[in-house]
Amino acid sequence: MYKICVVEDEVKIQKELKLLLENANYEVKIIETFENIASQIVQCKPDLILLDIVLPNEDGISVCKQVRENSKVPIIFVTSKNSSMDELECMTLGGDDFIAKPYEPLVLLAHIAAVLKRSSSKEEKVLHYKNVELDILAAVISYKNKKVELSKNELHILMYLFYHSEQIITRDELMDSLWGDGNFIDDNTLSINISRIRQKLKGIDLENFIITKRGLGYQLLLREGKDDEI
Repeated sequence: MYKICVVEDEVKIQKELKLLLENANYEVKIIETFENIASQIVQCKPDLILLDIVLPNEDGISVCKQVRENSKVPIIFVTSKNSSMDELECMTLGGDDFIAKPYEPLVLLAHIAAVLKRSSSKEEKVLHYKNVELDILAAVISYKNKKVELSKNELHILMYLFYHSEQIITRDELMDSLWGDGNFIDDNTLSINISRIRQKLKGIDLENFIITKRGLGYQLLLREGKDDEI
């Protein structure tokens, strides 16, 4: 899971960003004391920084310069200082992107994803949903220090659900994703695979991780309670 450090002094915006980013499956660290900001950022070891320019005690440009002395972590300036000269200064002195306030949440998320993709040394091979981790290369799902190995079909099903976390995925979608080569597959085959996955998830305390929405399909959702039947 990518960690994002938010350096923003307005409490309302802090809360908005925290909610937005956590809903997008990012880990969030909010800087709350505005002294030695660069040191706090480096200690946090984030994968990306969202940085305002206008801050108490020191400005974001100064913070960016200090961070750049020790780290190449991507920095996106998110600021109300939105003139072309402000943008030029930010990008020249070490910023990776520049977003003017007020921003559209989905646009901000798109910029974050693009910067993380550019800065990543390799394609992400581990998917996350809340505290659950799916290692694609090892074909292993883990939760709270427990893990279990998956078959090829089980991994494929979970990958599809992770990529569409909290969306309701129809049985037809999953079957097309798995066996979309035109071959006839008995509908019961998917049910068997889902049952096997659920049995394995039960062993790592994820008994209710895949829920059934009757007449609709399946949904990945970490919650309490019992699932419907398949």
